Amino acid sequence: QVQLVESGGGLVQAGGSLRLSCAASGRTFSRYVMGWFRQAPGKEREFVAAISWSGGSTNYADSVKGRFTISGDNAKNTVYLQMNSLKPEDTAVYYCAARVSWRSQYSYWGQGTQVTVSS
Repeated sequence: QVQLVESGGGLVQAGGSLRLSCAASGRTFSRYVMGWFRQAPGKEREFVAAISWSGGSTNYADSVKGRFTISGDNAKNTVYLQMNSLKPEDTAVYYCAARVSWRSQYSYWGQGTQVTVSS
């Protein structure tokens, strides 16, 4: 059974930083693609960033480019999302997800962690 557990959310002022963590267990993730998504109240869930665990390739939503950085620690089976220069519009529940490859659907999801950015 694959489990993804997010942590690191919280309340921060605009311009501040947070680092989210996603701990993965239950499978060998060396070839997986890990992603971060977010969902704000009343809005659909949207893609934030993704990383290929094996090759380190990354992809970002335009809204977070230059501010957010996704990275992974293979030894710890943990993926991180460093969020800098946070804006009130970044307020959302952030979810970690995993898929087998860049071409497949995300099959595994975490429970989410709340990020609130105050103005």
